[in-house]
Amino acid sequence: MTSDTDQTEPVSERAGQPGPSEQSEQFEQFERLRDLVVGARVVLWDFDGPICRLFAGYSADRVAGELVDWLEGLGLKELLTQEEQVHPDPHVLLGAVNRRRHRSDLVADFEERLTREELRAVATAWPTAYADPLIRTWSALDVGLAITTNNSPRVVSEYLATRGLLDCFAPHIYGRTQELHLLKPDPYCLNRALSAMGVAPAQALMVGDTTSDLTAARRAGVPFLGYGHNERKAKILQEAGAETVVHSLEPVLRLLWETKGPGPAGT
Repeated sequence: MTSDTDQTEPVSERAGQPGPSEQSEQFEQFERLRDLVVGARVVLWDFDGPICRLFAGYSADRVAGELVDWLEGLGLKELLTQEEQVHPDPHVLLGAVNRRRHRSDLVADFEERLTREELRAVATAWPTAYADPLIRTWSALDVGLAITTNNSPRVVSEYLATRGLLDCFAPHIYGRTQELHLLKPDPYCLNRALSAMGVAPAQALMVGDTTSDLTAARRAGVPFLGYGHNERKAKILQEAGAETVVHSLEPVLRLLWETKGPGPAGT
């Protein structure tokens, strides 16, 4: 008969501590994160997700439903498939309408209605934890910052102004244009940012929370840091091939303080 402590697994694992293999994996993950963060001259941020939850208090589902109702009132609901008609993401609907009525007044009206809804959502947007101090820290370290998003640039500017962050990014805010076929996963907005800021792709970093962000970064040749605020989001990014995914921006901020801050570590 064995005692309660006579087990085959290491003591560290019995006590809830990471074993050697897990420690090694954690160290490798930290080193990858350090290489991404410390080596970046420019950081390209997606907006809705890494910086804030735009529709935290103003349901994106409701916006999508109202846009479908608007199409129905025009007798054009059948432009959307059955799946699209109940899709909770208004950007998906915008893309669908654009594919079927490219460069039409309908698409322009649809986009403007979506922009107005996004502007209304700014008042109740929920800042992502640690995003504000991380943005300010990178800016103070003279790292160039840009927004590369599928949201309207008017919306981004409005939100950043409410947080006192507009000067950290302006004029480098690259959002939705009339060329809707160039939304991410197309790398168009990333390439615009890189060109305007005069930085090679390998010297930049993209912070994003969707597979379209990851795909756009790959196509632009930009290293990618995934932000998955929960296990589901993180798993989606990892299964799509993202090598470095964080659940919080706090370790990124802490890493900057440790490696770039005052004292021996930052010299």
